[in-house]
Amino acid sequence: MKVLLINGSPNEKGCTYTALNEIAVTLNSEGIETEIYYIGKEPIAPCRACRACAKVGHCIINDKVNEFLEIARNFDGYIIGSPVHYAAASGVIIPFLDRAFYSDSASGRNSFAHKPGAAVVSARRAGTTATIDQLNKYFQILQMPIISGRYWNMVHGSNPEEVKQDLEGMQNMRFLARNFAYHLKCKEAGSKAGINPPIQEQTIHTNFIR
Repeated sequence: MKVLLINGSPNEKGCTYTALNEIAVTLNSEGIETEIYYIGKEPIAPCRACRACAKVGHCIINDKVNEFLEIARNFDGYIIGSPVHYAAASGVIIPFLDRAFYSDSASGRNSFAHKPGAAVVSARRAGTTATIDQLNKYFQILQMPIISGRYWNMVHGSNPEEVKQDLEGMQNMRFLARNFAYHLKCKEAGSKAGINPPIQEQTIHTNFIR
């Protein structure tokens, strides 16, 4: 079993990475393989709403989103990490996730459905719960179970050293990791026992008029 941790911070080894790395170390101790995917600092174009991905099988904007989707399909769970910028997720990760999740679904890849997800955020002070809510919506639209810790998944600090001093926040990263591992192991056991994913109906789309 493998979990992909997505670092949506412009700082590759900053506060968000510190939280994700704590999760990765704990997952490894539970027998779960991990990889941290760094989005980077280069601008990510927003979705053009062209829906070409449904026809060609990938996003027509050829950048890290397509690279990520090729990697992501091979993982069993996903943890999205972002710093808090103006009480919201980073300006890089939102267009990245918009295009990744939409093109994966529209193209019929279905890399994420029924796989667990979790959002982790880092902040100097505030805006954390709003950012967690923002990120969790990506999981909810693709039928992904959301895994929690024993508190909201956040750490505080202006640099990695301060984040490590947030003992409660770092402990919660470990709670989250163990809960994540538990869910994956339960899912694997269920699969071996013949418990299959839910039956899927043909999707109904309405626009609230008819």
